[in-house]
Amino acid sequence: MVAEDSLLILLALELLLEQHGIRIAGQASTLAEALALAKSGNFDIAILDIKLHDDLVFPVADLLRQRGIPTIFTSGYALSDMRPARFANVPTIQKPYDVDALMVLVEQAFASASGQRTT
Repeated sequence: MVAEDSLLILLALELLLEQHGIRIAGQASTLAEALALAKSGNFDIAILDIKLHDDLVFPVADLLRQRGIPTIFTSGYALSDMRPARFANVPTIQKPYDVDALMVLVEQAFASASGQRTT
């Protein structure tokens, strides 16, 4: 699952993931869409832009945590003030992405997804 409000960034991320053999199972550009996907979507990991338009994505991350789905946060903003303490250990990458660093986080998320997810 990918939650990203910039179409250009979403398309670039989709291309990057596809080049690494990863298919996006669901995408959202608003908090409402992301919440709907987080509740019932069938996917292994989530890549969430911290700020979707004017909304913060943390309610989505809370749902994903309850389901045991590993999450990666992305942001174009300074991260120090954005994440609540409960998400201090969630991997986060700054935009624009360092491709190698992002793929390391994605691989780690897939590795941790094994056996953790509940529905």
